[in-house]
Amino acid sequence: MERNRRVEADKAWEVSWTRRILITALTYGIAVLFLWLIASPNFWLNAAVPALGYLLSTLSLPWVKQWWLSRKQ
Repeated sequence: MERNRRVEADKAWEVSWTRRILITALTYGIAVLFLWLIASPNFWLNAAVPALGYLLSTLSLPWVKQWWLSRKQ
């Protein structure tokens, strides 16, 4: 019973918006720092590329997963 609750909580965390936003913000922050350190122009804007790429990938993956599962069966 306890294991099932823990597994369900882990699944909920994996698809939660809190997790997605946190990872997106961390990705953006690390990219800003890196681009600033190498003196890249427009580092604030350029850092958005990997962060938004991550966020978009999390939005498209559930659809891709469903498509893949339907083709596999």
